[in-house]
Amino acid sequence: RRCSLCHIPDLRGGDTTSLPGFENLTMGYNKYLRPYFGGEPVQIAMSLDIASISSISESDMDYTATIYLRQRWTDPRLVFHGNKSFTLDARLVELLWVPDTYIVESKKSFLHDVTVGNRLIRLFSNGTILYALRITTTVACNMDLSKYPMDTQTCRLQLESWGYDENDVIFTWLRGNDSVHGIEKLRLSQYTVERYYTLVSKSQQETGNYPRLILQFELRRNVLYFILETYVPSTLLVMLSWVSFWITLDSVPARTCIGVGAVLSMTTLMIGSRSSLSKTNCFIKAIDVYLGICFSFIFGALVEYAVAHYSSSQKRAAKAPQERPANELTKEMEEVNITNILSSSIASYKQKISFTSIEISSDNVNCSGLTMKTHEKIKRFLRNKMHRIIGYFTIQNPSNVDHYSKLLFPLFFMLVNVFYWAYYLYF
Repeated sequence: RRCSLCHIPDLRGGDTTSLPGFENLTMGYNKYLRPYFGGEPVQIAMSLDIASISSISESDMDYTATIYLRQRWTDPRLVFHGNKSFTLDARLVELLWVPDTYIVESKKSFLHDVTVGNRLIRLFSNGTILYALRITTTVACNMDLSKYPMDTQTCRLQLESWGYDENDVIFTWLRGNDSVHGIEKLRLSQYTVERYYTLVSKSQQETGNYPRLILQFELRRNVLYFILETYVPSTLLVMLSWVSFWITLDSVPARTCIGVGAVLSMTTLMIGSRSSLSKTNCFIKAIDVYLGICFSFIFGALVEYAVAHYSSSQKRAAKAPQERPANELTKEMEEVNITNILSSSIASYKQKISFTSIEISSDNVNCSGLTMKTHEKIKRFLRNKMHRIIGYFTIQNPSNVDHYSKLLFPLFFMLVNVFYWAYYLYF
């Protein structure tokens, strides 16, 4: 190890002379021990450059970013004379102590190695070391999609020490919020970076308290794409269903085709909106609510025509002549008169035969007559009540159904839209 560090110029040529001031780099140096071992903790200052955020997945709830991570700390064992700084070969990192920083909630990460490992190490005369890495990582981001696609997501990039607790290392941002660069210049396909800020925290684990640095940024989704792709077509389908109100009730094929076609188109639009977020169906999203509202109005327009057409057919059936011939009524009246005459004759004849039989027969006749009259009264009363109840729900003029629907359907739809957009945009 002493030869490799003292004869760094050998990498550039055949000179075996060591650089001035580098003789003490290997004297008593142990890469397995941190600086100030057994004493005060090492101050590690960090800064970040966000090169890109390539993808943000709602279904997997993560994002993929490429970052330049820079770490600075002071190792008094590497102090040398002079005011210069030297950039060393990245392979010499294996000979030095470096922090065990890792990315919290990272699903997968890799260090770029084209054409060589993308690492930088720079040594200053006061023993300060600058260690830079180029990393691409996929980090989990807990998302609330209840307001999708008018949502704002808050994601984090957290850096923490794996093995050294707060008694060994202390993490700090180099310049606060100014330690992060590049994120304000990002251009994302569906999102706009609203704001970002840095935090310093601690992670409490069973093995101790570990220092943690947090970069938190808010992403607002661009809703224009969804307005053109989903909201406008669904609104136009609702308006298309209103066209049937201006078509006469007798045009059954035209009105039926408009209603059924709008329902099927709306169903296809709802399925298409869910296909891109197949793994997040547990969320009742804002776009699902709007599509459900549009589907309800389209289905309501189809039901409206069914009610109006049924009422119209019932009214035409009621106007049809249902009078019976006059001779039938005459015959019934004659039969009734003959029956009454025969009944009275038989009753008088029975009175002449026996006084007892007269009482019995008269009692039977009176009881049966009273029973028949009571049943008829009850039936007549119930029949009148049923006709009255049905009359409340009977549409007297079916043409008024379309007339009122022309006004009520657009009015209710506009009112629902006002509440919908006010709630999801401002609450």
